[in-house]
Amino acid sequence: MARIKLELPAHVDFETRIRLRIGDINYGGHLGNDAVLSLIHEARVQFLAHLGYTELNVEGHGIILADAAVVYRAEAFYGDELAIKLALDDFNRYGCDFFYGLTELKSGKEVAKAKTNVVFFDYAARRPVDIPAAFLSRLSQSRGETA
Repeated sequence: MARIKLELPAHVDFETRIRLRIGDINYGGHLGNDAVLSLIHEARVQFLAHLGYTELNVEGHGIILADAAVVYRAEAFYGDELAIKLALDDFNRYGCDFFYGLTELKSGKEVAKAKTNVVFFDYAARRPVDIPAAFLSRLSQSRGETA
């Protein structure tokens, strides 16, 4: 089976730093695959908060994950501090892809790359909704773009 190839966008919409906790470490003594999903979830929540949103309220609608992909590049260990860079790209009517680059700060080594596809969702109606225009506007403002 061919390995997943994941190219990160050139731009960065948000960056955070997270120190690895003991619960992030697996029986092999390094960052566990399940913890990577937890770390990118934390980065996504921080990014949305940065824009004034939560996962359940982006202009009155929530988000739901349609898929996730992770490419592991190097080990990371208890106490390592990771920089997580996040970028949105590949927009469609209902959502977009969130891309994540995880780098260990001290060594500069790339630990992992990930992507999640996010769909905007009306939890009351149980159906996808169009990306809120106000969200796209706020993202553009955050990027320093002009209309």
